[in-house]
Amino acid sequence: MNYNDRFLRACRGEQVDRLPVWYMRQAGRTDPDYRKIKEKYSLLEICRQPELAAEVTMMPVNKLGVDAAILYSDIMNPVASIGVDFDIVAQVGPVIHNPIQSAADVERLKPVDPEGDLGHVLETIRILDAELKVPLITFAGAPFTIASYLIEGRPSKSYIRTKTMMYEMPEVWFALMDKLGDMVITYIRAQVKNGSKAFQLFDSWAGSLSPRDFKRFVLPTIERIYAELSDLAVPKIYFPGVSSGELLPCLHELQADVIGLDWRVSIQEGRRRLDGRFAVQGNLDPYLLTGPMDVIKREAAHIMDEGMQEPGYIFNLGHGLFPEASLDKLKQLTEFIHSYSSEALAKQ
Repeated sequence: MNYNDRFLRACRGEQVDRLPVWYMRQAGRTDPDYRKIKEKYSLLEICRQPELAAEVTMMPVNKLGVDAAILYSDIMNPVASIGVDFDIVAQVGPVIHNPIQSAADVERLKPVDPEGDLGHVLETIRILDAELKVPLITFAGAPFTIASYLIEGRPSKSYIRTKTMMYEMPEVWFALMDKLGDMVITYIRAQVKNGSKAFQLFDSWAGSLSPRDFKRFVLPTIERIYAELSDLAVPKIYFPGVSSGELLPCLHELQADVIGLDWRVSIQEGRRRLDGRFAVQGNLDPYLLTGPMDVIKREAAHIMDEGMQEPGYIFNLGHGLFPEASLDKLKQLTEFIHSYSSEALAKQ
């Protein structure tokens, strides 16, 4: 079978003939065909139908020509399995009906049961493993980001309840981190067992923390997750989220292979802050996709020029695609990344 493994090679810091590219949130909202599916089914309803979830996952691979697929799912999927009642509300996001407020709330959380409660997700992974000709990336939400939803009750800009718990009830906070860390480890291990070829931990909102608070309240759990998953023979990606450039020097001991960068720090500076210890992924500002194609290509070329200075670079966005992004522009961008990097790497 003709299998495109450029993404996996770049994760390992190996030479490639052209840069691999995939986009966070590529499976979904930018595609008119997906929007038609969403007229009939909610996100969680799609996730519960493995054939349909696999179809949505494959759409950007077939339409854009990207070098990896990202599982169509949601970071909240395993949370129901541990005893949290939530809905994903349009224009809002996750809304928790029983927010975490006390030690008793943390105590009632049960271990995740991937095979029993998330069998539909694992079946989707098995379908994709059999059908894809590019690697499948699966993922989980990182404990801080999940905790911020569980404590706040919905998406927040200030994280006031989350930080209040960290500062006023550290014992409750660390108990919650332990349980969410266990959830992530069990869930990711099940994903890889069923055919995932790489995984990414999304810590979308960790950039709201100072480096000092991140090192005290979050990093120990992140390090434990990657340490306990270090035996898995797949690339391991950590995305510390938006506005996380100041956190990068904290990650030197992480047993990950790739660090995702947002657009507020350059590829070159990101590598410097990471002390050259990881492959890097990123970091086009997704909202640049509102601009004309020549502007998009100019910025993408600048990012690629920095990325290609060393092996171990994957082109991506600095955060997820937004619904209004043009599928046609994404296709043109993907083709440009492949052609531009192919020519540049041939000259090295």
